[in-house]
Amino acid sequence: MIRYIALIATLVITAGCSLDGSHSDLRQKMAAVKHKPKGQIEPIPTFTPYSPYVYSATAQRSPFTRPVLESDQRLVGRKLDVAPDLNRQRELLEGFSFDALSMVGSLSRGGQLWALVDDGDGGIHRITVGNYMGKNHGRVVNASASQLDVLEIVPDGTGGWIERPRAMTLEEKDNR
Repeated sequence: MIRYIALIATLVITAGCSLDGSHSDLRQKMAAVKHKPKGQIEPIPTFTPYSPYVYSATAQRSPFTRPVLESDQRLVGRKLDVAPDLNRQRELLEGFSFDALSMVGSLSRGGQLWALVDDGDGGIHRITVGNYMGKNHGRVVNASASQLDVLEIVPDGTGGWIERPRAMTLEEKDNR
């Protein structure tokens, strides 16, 4: 019985709220919102498509290697007969930039000292005096247990070539 009374009371209260039915304040607010000027959405901006730049100055000095300084030229001396041998068979390590290579060890076999060079791609290669490495025609001229001395042949910027000495030292890694 109490349930029926509660149900009837709820129906009477609900019906009383909706008897007015005008909701004039709500209707006025909705009319004001509808009569406001409508905004416009800005169009999507147009972007020019990306066109990649093709670097075609491969015969010149790479912009990512340090330039040959005049002091380096004076130390080595400019020779007119300096030029890379473009007809010789290129070695594997000449496909890597000198900065990407690192000396990770050395070993001696039959009185011959071999340096172990990491190519940066997970390969370890053994080289000795006379081998070539790096993209600038670098020839190993001296090898010790802790250092490789390399003589590169690079363009001098005037159409000729100069020899540039570089050194690669043994990298010691902390294995903690």
